[in-house]
Amino acid sequence: MKGFRFIVTVAVLLSPAILHAADPFLGKWSLDVKRSRYPVGACPKEMTIEMAKAEHGVHYHSETRLTSGGSIRADYTAEYDGKAVIVIGARGMLLPVSLKRAGPNVVIATYTSGFQTVATSRRIVSADGGVMTITTTSRDGAGKAVTHVGVYQRAKSAVTSGFDLSKGKTDLLVARSP
Repeated sequence: MKGFRFIVTVAVLLSPAILHAADPFLGKWSLDVKRSRYPVGACPKEMTIEMAKAEHGVHYHSETRLTSGGSIRADYTAEYDGKAVIVIGARGMLLPVSLKRAGPNVVIATYTSGFQTVATSRRIVSADGGVMTITTTSRDGAGKAVTHVGVYQRAKSAVTSGFDLSKGKTDLLVARSP
């Protein structure tokens, strides 16, 4: 019985260190337009996201080419602590975002305006680390809920720090929010 308690204690103490040892979101990701689901006319022609470890959390950079020919850029650095940070675009400040880790391969990004949530993105990296799915829910001008599902492939040259969720043995389950 003492041995079992020791193993459980060690597992509980080490689990946060293991979960944060490597971040499966780090690297470069490209939107797979064919596998993504967007409302008619809203799907970008091309989008890349690059996330890199930073001194204070993770640095996010995205570049989007729209079907209309325009482009959008976004940059921010945030920790997974739920604190809002400013997002900078090509034309200045965009909506603030806060990040919260909901599991070893799940991050919730919340975008706010005037202290109200205007969009929520659930980012999930697949067990093999090769696919990131971002499901974003927001409201259109009429107040109707709109959902976008972006499926991203990890760039072949991206370094993943050897992080592979499929090789770990875990009983963690991630519940989807309603």
